[in-house]
Amino acid sequence: MENSIRNAVIRFEQEFMGRGPDEVRALVARDLVVVRLKGVLTPAERQLAKTVEGVEMVKQLRQNLIAQGRDKLCEQVGEITGAKVLGLFTDIDVQLGERVLVFTTDREIQYGTR
Repeated sequence: MENSIRNAVIRFEQEFMGRGPDEVRALVARDLVVVRLKGVLTPAERQLAKTVEGVEMVKQLRQNLIAQGRDKLCEQVGEITGAKVLGLFTDIDVQLGERVLVFTTDREIQYGTR
């Protein structure tokens, strides 16, 4: 299940963000799905991130993009886990080039069931 979530997030990043991350880890814990993405910034975003204003621009751009694809991503995670996704929380550390996604679900996720 975690590998399926990982692959779905990679596809989402490629389609909506223009490139996939260098590394992705997914963890299912009770009613949470936590995904950590490393190496998510494009070369242009890394260049922008050299200034305070650029950091804010990158964060805002990434928030807007995730908002546009939120429904699709939540639907995919719901299909994989068999649980209804209630919320998606995310933040990006531009200096590290890492993003974390946290999905909350309506119940504890059981492995092997859909």
